[in-house]
Amino acid sequence: MTLTVWLGFLVASILIAVTPGPGAVISMSTGMRHGYWSALTAILGLQTAILVHLLIVALGLGAVLAASENAFLLVKFIGAAYLVWLGIQKWRAPAIPIDAKAPLVRRRGLFLQGVLVNLTNPKAIIFIAALVPQFVDPAQAQVLQYLLIATTLCLTDLAVMSGYALAAVRLGRWLHDPVAIRRQNRFFGGLFVSAGVLLAVSSRPS
Repeated sequence: MTLTVWLGFLVASILIAVTPGPGAVISMSTGMRHGYWSALTAILGLQTAILVHLLIVALGLGAVLAASENAFLLVKFIGAAYLVWLGIQKWRAPAIPIDAKAPLVRRRGLFLQGVLVNLTNPKAIIFIAALVPQFVDPAQAQVLQYLLIATTLCLTDLAVMSGYALAAVRLGRWLHDPVAIRRQNRFFGGLFVSAGVLLAVSSRPS
């Protein structure tokens, strides 16, 4: 992969990352409520799912998902249901102030949430399947190119999601009022449910 091709992929990766989606929602929601380091756990889960997506594409399974209407619909509705479930959980979460003795959040659960949010989005797999092969030179070593692509995608997304989370952390410092906490829970709960509904009714990428 030449420097020019890599720069083109870097620009595409940045545009993908900054586009608001479920990943941004979970990063901001976790950052606002639990702080950056907890949000980073969820963000690392998002990156793990990206690596799985890339592995799927590298093995040629992304083309199978893109070609199979039934497989696409199955993954899509699983992902939509999971986002709606997250939204309901967030909506119903207790309005505990930031400075109160809230139950400790389990990092493993946040990591798994991040993984599932990205992993159950079939449009992400298909988008990567359509994008990545355009930047891979079949005449060069495939493994090294995919390693560079994976590093670029993950570091870019990690930086952008961290930006979302850190911005939410600054807002979260003001949340000491149970009424404000309840509104925040319902705002992000509504965003998760909306993302799930939009995924459920969306059409497959052309």
